[in-house]
Amino acid sequence: MTLIHPEKFPHDAAAVTRFAPSPTGELHLGNVRTALFNWLLAHRTGGRFVLRLEDTDVERSRDEYRDAQLADLHWLGLEWDAGPGREDERGPYVQSRRTALYQRYFTQLEAQGRIYECYCTPLELEVSRRAQRAAGKPPRYAGTCRELTAGERAARRAQGIAPSFRFRVPAGRRIEFEDFVFGPQSFPTDDIGDFIVRRTDGSAPFFFSNAVDDAAMGITHVLRGEDHLANTPRQLLILEALGLTAPRYGHVALLVGRDGAPLSKRLGDPHVRHFREQGYTAGALLNLLFRLGHSTGEHGFLALPAMAQAFDPAHLGRAPAHFDEQQLTMWQKEAVRRMSVSEARAWLAHELPPGVSEDEVAAFIEAVLPNVVLPGDARTWAQIVFGGPPELEPAEREVVTSAGASYFAAAANAIGASGGDLPSIAGAIRAATGRKGAALYMPLRVALTGRAHGPELAPLLKAMPAAQARERLARFA
Repeated sequence: MTLIHPEKFPHDAAAVTRFAPSPTGELHLGNVRTALFNWLLAHRTGGRFVLRLEDTDVERSRDEYRDAQLADLHWLGLEWDAGPGREDERGPYVQSRRTALYQRYFTQLEAQGRIYECYCTPLELEVSRRAQRAAGKPPRYAGTCRELTAGERAARRAQGIAPSFRFRVPAGRRIEFEDFVFGPQSFPTDDIGDFIVRRTDGSAPFFFSNAVDDAAMGITHVLRGEDHLANTPRQLLILEALGLTAPRYGHVALLVGRDGAPLSKRLGDPHVRHFREQGYTAGALLNLLFRLGHSTGEHGFLALPAMAQAFDPAHLGRAPAHFDEQQLTMWQKEAVRRMSVSEARAWLAHELPPGVSEDEVAAFIEAVLPNVVLPGDARTWAQIVFGGPPELEPAEREVVTSAGASYFAAAANAIGASGGDLPSIAGAIRAATGRKGAALYMPLRVALTGRAHGPELAPLLKAMPAAQARERLARFA
């Protein structure tokens, strides 16, 4: 059996891609990068992006995980053309509702003699795998139940043992295909081993349901994690046996953390909601993931449509990509810099005190946004600008004391006359004290904010209510 796909990616073909998460946990960054690349591939070619929920793992699938995954994709802007809530004639897009389809194809395999009952227990399978490893062989199903007679099968059923069903992998053949990321692939069937296509409870496992659904939903390109590469020959065997069209397969190198281990929703790695709740923007996260394992000449901040135009499957790397939170911070700063006042107001809504006017909010945002990476960074400055007089540390108190009462009397009078106009206030202080440079501006900053560093003083002063600013200065006069 030889299955060879084109060596070069067809740039003129409209790709139908899919993202098929299991609702057994929240999405981590590796999941989302896979979803992003599939969305970009579909939109780059004028195709369709499909979302399918693979919830056949009944014990671990949860509605709350499903809802969280959908919320994450909506937040990122990775909207699907078909999927949950957007059904069409190829749906439903939740596997637990597709059992009739699986039964039909299962019956077809059964009629062809391509499957057989397996009564091996988990313990027996584990013992077999250990023995194979000890002998220096790759662990695979040993074919224990492959040639059971009708009487032997009946005896096991009489013992109350529920069978699973395994696919008969043909011997002495080679499965070949062109992976559009990793290039030519070749797998001898003798190394694969018969695999389960129906569990003991009658449900369809990944190998079977995933392959059948890709064909039934018209998926043309499957782009998924490198950890699925070894699954592909099994699924090609299923599709061949059923006479279904196989998609093109591409496997993207894994996304790993600082320790080099793959990011996983099962190991406690940060999930998407973690970053969203911290206040990272969708744009920052997408711009980072776009460049993790995908090389591009576009170095600036991109919106999703521009990413789609710049995405090229030929530029997907084969080496693991390392997630670095410092790089995410860099993109976050750029995302914040690009925010409009209305966007920043919504982003900082939970950090702003009640009762602040729209003009005051706009002035505050203009003042602090260049110094903010996450919304929590604005919390302290909101307290400084709109709250009570700041407490001074000993070093800051010394700065204020050394400036003297005449300095602050001039500053307070200038604010009363000109409001929060820094040049007018500085001019009045200079005329009264002769100070200039840091000696002129530092006591003013410290008295107003309690800090020697922070956002530029001029916009910060404009954001602060004039009466409040005058009170803070007058207390040292």
